[in-house]
Amino acid sequence: MQRLLKWFAVTTTIGMLFVLIGGALVTKTGSGLGCGRSWPLCHGELIPSNITAELLIELSHRVVSAVVGLMVLILSVWAWKAIGHIRETKFLAIVSFVFLVLQGLIGAAAVVWGQSPVVLALHFGISLISFAAVFLLTLFIFEVDKKFDAASVVLDRTMKVHIYGIIVYCYIVVYTGALVRHKHASLACPSWPFCAQTRLFPTQLHEWIQMGHRFAAGLLFIWILWATIYAVKRYKHQPVIYWGWLIALVLVTCQVVTGALVVFTGLNLYISLAHAFFISCLFGVLSYFVLLATRSKKEHDVPSTALK
Repeated sequence: MQRLLKWFAVTTTIGMLFVLIGGALVTKTGSGLGCGRSWPLCHGELIPSNITAELLIELSHRVVSAVVGLMVLILSVWAWKAIGHIRETKFLAIVSFVFLVLQGLIGAAAVVWGQSPVVLALHFGISLISFAAVFLLTLFIFEVDKKFDAASVVLDRTMKVHIYGIIVYCYIVVYTGALVRHKHASLACPSWPFCAQTRLFPTQLHEWIQMGHRFAAGLLFIWILWATIYAVKRYKHQPVIYWGWLIALVLVTCQVVTGALVVFTGLNLYISLAHAFFISCLFGVLSYFVLLATRSKKEHDVPSTALK
């Protein structure tokens, strides 16, 4: 039974990634109204009679979201019963399902009534929280066999500040990126890293939105690089922190590179989806750091060598 739960948890986590990438695909291809102003049906039909590419993309995203939503519900109940003794399990079980439902309702409202880009930008971020909760539930399930043991991690105050600060700031960066997509500002600036080769500063709203996201993403990269250097110097004897931050640095680097390539390739779809994939994985890693920080032993409870 425990092995089946592990496989189901991993499958559900992967499914949540498909939901995130599918949402980005809908936005990137302009397929949000592929089924018209009808929800959950397409143009008021159970089986659409006029099939278009936009309809297939939007309908596929709805179907995948519905299936994964059911899987998240099952995983939440299953984890609650199987590992409810772990203190965070019940909270994450509720968060994972509630936020997935919330993002579905926002998507439905956007279809039926329409929403401003400022509201629509929340859609991806809400899905990201649900994904992070499912991801952590999966780690808890594996933690039963000590595959992921956070109990022995010791973090100092500086590292905790990095962890809590970076994940909050990362969420802000995610929102600015989603706003860029929903405001159709992805190619507002034809050059990179500056908006244009002939000038340094933006001159209109879409350019400010695009450059604001680039600036925010650049600061995120610098902050993660700073935290990684700190982890490499101070946490060599705690592999989960040492390697975790190196992975985070690789992911944020890939995020920056794909962001630049989106501009250079004129909004290549596959690169755009990779851009969404890397930020999702990065947020998952940062969420795991938050778990480690909340479980970290106090410095005075362990030998000083554990912090060197």
